[in-house]
Amino acid sequence: MLYRKPIFDEVRLLLGRGFTTAEVAALDHAIDKALGDVTAPVFTAPLLSLGAAGQALIRKWEGCARRRPDGMIEAYPDPGSRDGTPWTIGWGSTGPDVGPGTVWSQAQCDARFDAALVRYAQEVIAALGDTETSQGQFDALVSFHYNTGAIAKATLTKLHRQGRHAEAAAQFGKWIYNDGKVMEGLKRRRAEEAALYATA
Repeated sequence: MLYRKPIFDEVRLLLGRGFTTAEVAALDHAIDKALGDVTAPVFTAPLLSLGAAGQALIRKWEGCARRRPDGMIEAYPDPGSRDGTPWTIGWGSTGPDVGPGTVWSQAQCDARFDAALVRYAQEVIAALGDTETSQGQFDALVSFHYNTGAIAKATLTKLHRQGRHAEAAAQFGKWIYNDGKVMEGLKRRRAEEAALYATA
């Protein structure tokens, strides 16, 4: 099997941006075709993109809090951690550019959210490999990864790849802690993600 990362890295450099999920699938298909691998199977997971249900679930739980009277949105400390990190703004955005005093417009929050959804969906696709995955499962896994960043190491990913879906669904309920404390909001979010994962 061809090691494709150098090809993807070069095309990403030429484009000056990351890929959409559709572009990842198209590039994979083009490589297979160029290699003459006409028997290469077409798998479900790389062709998926985040659906409306997944985006709605993420928006619901991330919210876009701390709107000021002037309409701008300010960063806030993590309410569940001892030291307040990571600082968050908009739709759950974190990073080295977000901290005390960070203020964004709604347009900035929305643009960061849209870009993050593409990145997190790509990371879920990479973690799933060629595993057959329904839309509900994919949406739930992207929501889980958006909140935890743990799709590559989570046991639920391993179980999903093995086709052990009932066991994978039960794993959502284990990700409800912040600094060793059970968070009621995380319990409810994980329950909704598990329910979405279980939809046909």
